[in-house]
Amino acid sequence: MQIINYDGVDEVRLDVFLTQYFTDLSRSQLKKHIDNEDILVNDKAVKAGYNLQNGDVIIVKELSVPQFDLTPQDIPLDIIYENEDYAIINKPQGMVVHPAAGNYEGTLVNALLYRIKNLSGINGEYRPGIVHRLDKDTSGLLVIAKNDKAHRELAKEIETKECKRYYLALVEGVINDGGIIETNLARSPNDRKKYAVCADNVGKKAITIYKVVENFKDYTLLECELKTGRTHQIRVHCQYIHHPIVGDRTYGYKKQSIKTNGQLLHAYKLILREPKTNIIKEFTCDLPQYFSDILKHLRK
Repeated sequence: MQIINYDGVDEVRLDVFLTQYFTDLSRSQLKKHIDNEDILVNDKAVKAGYNLQNGDVIIVKELSVPQFDLTPQDIPLDIIYENEDYAIINKPQGMVVHPAAGNYEGTLVNALLYRIKNLSGINGEYRPGIVHRLDKDTSGLLVIAKNDKAHRELAKEIETKECKRYYLALVEGVINDGGIIETNLARSPNDRKKYAVCADNVGKKAITIYKVVENFKDYTLLECELKTGRTHQIRVHCQYIHHPIVGDRTYGYKKQSIKTNGQLLHAYKLILREPKTNIIKEFTCDLPQYFSDILKHLRK
């Protein structure tokens, strides 16, 4: 049984709210569980469309997750580094990290199962080796754990900010100076698939440090360092300072002057302490070709 306390300031449908906790279940599947009284609010049966109020207590009984065969697939992987404890992967834009409802093939996990013999099991059978994630259309470096001991240590490094993650982002408009963005982030009350800056007593603290790498006529290339690792953090923060990431279909401009297949955001540098040796290692990877070509065009 799982207990979830709703502390939001806005009314949100119960079935919509729960999609953020049970990513392997669709809204229709969650509705069936609610109708079957596997999910209660304040110890009472409710409808899937019940609007949650601040202070509501959601009680979730054992839920059945759809079973599917997680198939190893021969998908090309750019493995930057690998030893017996972990691997560093350069994920391409467009690749989903792990299977979820309606998306069970072609993921990074499918590729990992084919390429790497041993993967940690801490995050369950459908997320083997996954210590942290990147959005589908964000490219760049990910660390993959090959055993549970390494997974726990690497996850702790990310939680305590010992592991440092740096991104390159092409954003709209000209920025002259770097800075620090510090806000709280929570699910958007208007669209539960999105995140938004919220009041200090709501959501979770999110901190991004950004530096100007290069200026163009109407754009700026930024280096962004994550001091926290919230979902969509850099994308939301860039929107918040009125310089959304080019190509971002969720947080960017509706009309894009540069044609892309997604946001121009690349995790280019990762610094971690090796679990077994305690040696500090730094990994970098070049920008994808499409990203480099756009920068070359802008320089002209």
